Amino acid sequence: MKRARIGLFTAVMASAIAAPFVFAQTSPQSGPPDSASDTGAKASPIYGVTIPEGYRRWQLIAPATEAAPLNEIRAVLGNDIAIKAYQEGTLPFPDGTVLTKLAWKHVQSSESESASVPGAATTVQFMVKDSVKYKDSGGWGFGRFVNGQPVDEKQHQTCLGCHQARVKDHDLVFTRWAP
Repeated sequence: MKRARIGLFTAVMASAIAAPFVFAQTSPQSGPPDSASDTGAKASPIYGVTIPEGYRRWQLIAPATEAAPLNEIRAVLGNDIAIKAYQEGTLPFPDGTVLTKLAWKHVQSSESESASVPGAATTVQFMVKDSVKYKDSGGWGFGRFVNGQPVDEKQHQTCLGCHQARVKDHDLVFTRWAP
């Protein structure tokens, strides 16, 4: 069991480092997209969140996994404001905090029975803290993207309710700092 956890942690850390290559839609002339304008992404419905420039270079906050039905390996990254808030234990998170979750299908390694590896990329999600702009949603705006494009409004409607129901006492944020 301990070896499996080490294998999973190693896979998630490698995934976080490789994220620009896994999620990128590149052509021979272009590098990995790094902003909404690079990917042609539109704003998310309801909240108007776009893909922040430079998010793939943000620091890792924590790896995570999601069991069935999603069966994903995830890496949560944060901008400098988020990292400082986590390090200092600041709650609520300050305006300007942006968190991103990169997700891949959870796949058994073909090289090691005790390891899991990331499979196909599934989504890139963002939480943006702006207590004025998003005052009706606990100060947070949400964006969920697949292949650089926002998912439909129905999926975005589930974001706030899930966060309010489960992590109301942690400023609507699931992820905890992984030291």
